[in-house]
Amino acid sequence: MPTLRQLFLANNAQTTNFPLLLEFERAEGIYMYNEAGKAYTDLISGIGVSSLGHGNPKVIEAVKQQVEKYMHLMVYGEYVQTPQVRFAEKLTSVLPENLQSVYFTNSGAEAVEGALKLAKRFTGRQQIVACHNSYHGSTQGALSVMGNEEFKQTYRPLLPGISFIRFNEPADLQLITEQTACVIIETIQGEAGIRVPDLSYMQALRQRCNETGTLLILDEIQAAFGRTGKLFAFEHYGIVPDILLLAKALGGGMPIGAFIASNHIMGALKENPILGHITTFGGHPVCCAAGLAALEVLLDENLIPAVAEKEALFRKLLVHPAIKEVRGKGLILAVELDNFDLNKQIIDRCIENGVITDWFLHCSNSMRIAPPLIITPAQIEHACGVIMEAIEFYKKTL
Repeated sequence: MPTLRQLFLANNAQTTNFPLLLEFERAEGIYMYNEAGKAYTDLISGIGVSSLGHGNPKVIEAVKQQVEKYMHLMVYGEYVQTPQVRFAEKLTSVLPENLQSVYFTNSGAEAVEGALKLAKRFTGRQQIVACHNSYHGSTQGALSVMGNEEFKQTYRPLLPGISFIRFNEPADLQLITEQTACVIIETIQGEAGIRVPDLSYMQALRQRCNETGTLLILDEIQAAFGRTGKLFAFEHYGIVPDILLLAKALGGGMPIGAFIASNHIMGALKENPILGHITTFGGHPVCCAAGLAALEVLLDENLIPAVAEKEALFRKLLVHPAIKEVRGKGLILAVELDNFDLNKQIIDRCIENGVITDWFLHCSNSMRIAPPLIITPAQIEHACGVIMEAIEFYKKTL
């Protein structure tokens, strides 16, 4: 009789030749448990998804209640479905006035695809500006605006009309012109190793888009919902996007994404042609119910104000000659080490000792720290202790 691991390797598509092959039986709070009951601290929230931790009872209850009422009824946008309506209402209530129309998708990459289509349709322009070292997903359109040639070269040809600027470099903003349909940019770059832009840069970007009639798309798929210490990362910069991209933590653990714009901009998808963007499962009722519950928990339990203090504790504890820098804002951090080999050894030892972390696609010498927002100071101290032990262990063996 084959083991579950053997079946996984035989029947589930693999994305690398060296999957982690960890097996978990259950998850609760910031922990995941294997069959033997060993607890692993999830220090990356499933890559930014489980911001409330695992198994939040209010999210679970919302899922159960909705499953008992109905699941899929119709492709998105035709029926008035309570979970979609209530979730969109709640989202727009905490967003600026111009972000009033929500298009729910299945994932972040699909939100990117919809936003790029919307920008081209609304402006009538074809050129798109993105950033070097950006990451927006793995679909063809999202890959086209990824700023790392290594990950895209074997999939060409991709979308035409894409040009790239350097993130946080004001001089490059002049490449945004009256032929540019949109600029798509992460408010805080994720896979580049958590790069936080200057206030002056983000405000200059917004101004340049205004001057040229270019739509500004802010990708907050990783950075939204309190992770930076504010509900949305763009709030740190005193700007508002024309289109906002959300996913990951949006669903409280369920799969959902969204692109959000004004009614005026979003209305471009209704004609010439009609049904300008279609999704069958986008805004699934169960996912919307979970997302609404998760957002209410985040706000009602006042989790965001404590994020800055928790960031400060990580920074205080993660000090070592081997650590070149700790970058980020709030609970989305990168710990930079000398090289990938050292980073991978430290990550592997951390996992062996029950703390799960990871590296970044475009910055492989940096360690990812993005725990659930519910993590306590004591849990932070434990996780940092495991990381520091791993650093000491491998520095001695080099």
